[in-house]
Amino acid sequence: MTITYEWRGDLDNTAVDALHAEAFGHGRTNTDWHTRLHRHSLGWVCAHQGGRLVGFVNVAWDGGVHAFLLDTMVARDVRAAGVGTVLVAAAARGARAAHCDWLHVDFEEHLRPFYRDACGFRPTDAGLLALR
Repeated sequence: MTITYEWRGDLDNTAVDALHAEAFGHGRTNTDWHTRLHRHSLGWVCAHQGGRLVGFVNVAWDGGVHAFLLDTMVARDVRAAGVGTVLVAAAARGARAAHCDWLHVDFEEHLRPFYRDACGFRPTDAGLLALR
């Protein structure tokens, strides 16, 4: 079945919440994704297969030339089919169309092959300060 991708696609809070719980291994949180994304994001990309949300990535930004990938997630049953790579490429196109110069992403070590090799991100120095 065909997977379709849409920049700033329609959101169903329950579907995004369920996919987030599956992708990050936690219970559902009943997050109001619609409000959060419309308030804080440059855009997002939704991947649908037969009306079901199977992939998602959020593109936050600083209001200028820096965009940031957050919450890249793909349903288990379509992982390793290139969905994540297409999501990130669509996010990059959306950020580029909004005149961003940079697309940043932070990731855990096990995701290095995905972001560096499959998606083309290059290594940079960065820092992280734990607030909790």
